Formats: sequence, C-alpha cells, structure tokens
Amino acid sequence: MNKIPVSPDSDPLRRILRGRIRSAASARPAGAAGTPATTGSAWTPLRILITVFFATDGFLFAAWVVRVPAVKAQVHASPSALGLALLCISGGAVATMAVVGRLCVRYGNHPVSVGSALLLSIAVALPAHAHTVVALGAALLLFGAGYGALNVAMNSAAVDVVAAVRRPVMPTFHAAYSLGALCGAGVGGLLADRLTTAWHLGLAALFGLAVTAVAGTLLLRTPTPVRTTVRNEATATRSGNRQLQVLVVLLGLTALCTSYGEGALADWAALHLTDDLHTGAGLAAAGYGAFAFAMTAGRLGGTWLSMRFGQSRVMIGGGLLACAGMLTAALAPSVPLALGGFVLVGIGLANTFPLAIARAGALTGPPGVATASTLGYAGMLIGPPVIGFLADGFGLPTALTTVAALAAVAAAIVIGTDRSPAARQSP
Repeated sequence: MNKIPVSPDSDPLRRILRGRIRSAASARPAGAAGTPATTGSAWTPLRILITVFFATDGFLFAAWVVRVPAVKAQVHASPSALGLALLCISGGAVATMAVVGRLCVRYGNHPVSVGSALLLSIAVALPAHAHTVVALGAALLLFGAGYGALNVAMNSAAVDVVAAVRRPVMPTFHAAYSLGALCGAGVGGLLADRLTTAWHLGLAALFGLAVTAVAGTLLLRTPTPVRTTVRNEATATRSGNRQLQVLVVLLGLTALCTSYGEGALADWAALHLTDDLHTGAGLAAAGYGAFAFAMTAGRLGGTWLSMRFGQSRVMIGGGLLACAGMLTAALAPSVPLALGGFVLVGIGLANTFPLAIARAGALTGPPGVATASTLGYAGMLIGPPVIGFLADGFGLPTALTTVAALAAVAAAIVIGTDRSPAARQSP
C-alpha cells in the first residue's frame, strides 16, 4: 500500500501518518469491498464532481462578497451594524455544522452535499432584497446555513476521495474553491457597474441551481468509497487516545487562524480599497480577485510543495508570508502596493487550511475532520464581524492587521505541534 508522501524526513508528523497507514494496511486485506485496490483513475469521475461543488461554492460566495459595499449602502449600515449582520452568516453556519456531520453519517455525504448546494444557491439571491439591517441579517442567516452545510459535506466527501486515491490531493479541491471565487470576483467586477445587485445575485443563484442540478444528479449516482482505514482510526480515537485529540484541536486552531484572514478579506478587502484608498467598485473587486488568484495558484501547487518541502515547512512559511503581506496591504498608501499585499496573503494562506484538515483526518479519521473543519470554518466566519467591530473603534486598516497577527500565530502553533511530545512519541 502506498504511503502518503510527506517529506522531507524531518517533518515531525511523518511518523504519525506512516504508522497509522501501516496499521490500517495490516488490519485490512487488499482489495477490501468498496475500497479501490489500486490508485489509478477509478475515482476520477468522483473527483471531478466534488471539484465542481467546491468551485461552485467559491463562485457563489464571491458573488456575495463583491456586492457587500452595495448592500451596505442599500441598508444604510454602519461598520458595526454590518458586522452584526455578517455575524449572522457565522451563526447560521455554526448551527448547521453542528448537525450536518450526523446527516452525512445517516444519509451519506453526496445527498447532503447536493441539498446544501441547492440551499446556498437560493440563499445567495436574498441579501439583494433586504432594505434593513435586520432583514439583511435574516437573509445572511440562511446564506450561512447553506454555506456551512455545503462546506462540511463536500469536505467529508473530499476526504473519502483522498483515502481512495491514496495521494495528498486535498489542496486541489480547495484550489477549485479558490478558482471559483476568482471567477466569481471577476464576473462581479465586470457586472458591478452594469447590473443592479438584485440582477447580479439573481443570476448567480440561477447559475448555482443549474450546476447543482447537473452535477448533483451525477453525484447521487456515483458510489461513495468505503474508508475502512479511517473507520478503524475513529474506533482507536474513541478508546482514549487523548494526545492525538489534542493534536487535532491544535490543527483546527491553525486552520481557524488562517481562515480568519480568508473570511476577513472576503468581506472587507473591497471596502478597504473603496473607503480607505478611494477606488471605484470595479477596481475594488480586483482586491479580492488578486487574493483569490494568488490562493488558487498556491493551492494548485500545494500537493507538490508538501511533498517537496514537508507539510510543516509549507504551513509555517505560509503563515509568515501572509503576515508580511497583510501588514503591507493594510498599511499601504497606494492601490498597487495594497494589491501586491493581497497577493502575498493569498499565497501564504493557500495551503494551511487544507493541509490542516488532511492531517486531522489522517490522525483520527472522521472525528478529526469534523473537529478541525468546525474550528477552521469558524475562523472564516468570525473574521468579518470582528473586523467590523474593530474598524468602528480603530479604523479598517488597523483592524485588518489582526489578520497578520493570527497568521503569525498559526505558524507558531505548527511549530509547537511539531515539537509536542505526542508528535514525537507517536509511531
């Protein structure tokens, strides 16, 4: 059985992943029912379908993101009031994430992914029809529910694919999300001065429904790989391996720190360019577009980078690069310099989240994926409202420097995790 290619040998978690894969291999005969015996192209159709859902999720989220300034003006919201409304995305997502894992176990990852995508596609059109902060909050509550449900379900499906193909391909799924976000931001920038918010988000909703109808029908007909290895690991974790659970929580906190920056830039990058650097709506959309483009490029190379330099080095270096880039973007006196900073942030944050989720799954199976994903997406969802409250008191540029601080914290957590006794003593 092939090993997960984590190199170089100095990566402290290499032994953990290697030992658990060897244990699973000895406990399961080759070609077990429902599990591919080879790593060929048997699951390529499934990988494509899951990739489509990741890309659609990013596209729909970006469609909302580039319209935040228009919706803010539409409901006459102050930064703090907008922060409260954005907090409803977090509330809807967290409430949904708490139950979606059980729904996936009961009904399967594929049906839940399809249902969640339908909900998200419908909900993305609702903020354009809100004319008060309260109405906007209600619309974003539903939007957050669809977004949170889809992200948990499709990440669970992606972990199944990673186990089936036996390669660290999780960054490629998240690259599809970033590519979808890049396309959504680009389309939004082109339409910002040509269509009303209602027309733009309405068309985005129709697009999401159409893609879900086609890809969802195919996905429901595609069997789910049986992940015997992680099922065994889940049993081992429940029997009392607390040290690995602590590592999973630390990986979740690492994902939280980095996704905080992703969520913050999604909702506030455009406003930073319009309010602080006085750009137009089209150029403001380019801020998030530059970030999304850099993140897409970084994730496309994420598998190669983690195999070449080791996952820890990629995560630590990325956190430090994102810290420097965010300080540049937040404090830059000119638009080109700010855009350059956004590019550095995108490259730096690109692979930390998917690598953290993949590591958690390799350590403890589905419980680890659930814990790390919930913590990680919580960071993406709490970032925007926190930035809003801080912007009211200290200004938006200062508030955005918290993204840099947490990126540095993420790098520090990875260093501490690698030096922990659990990491050193695990087989």
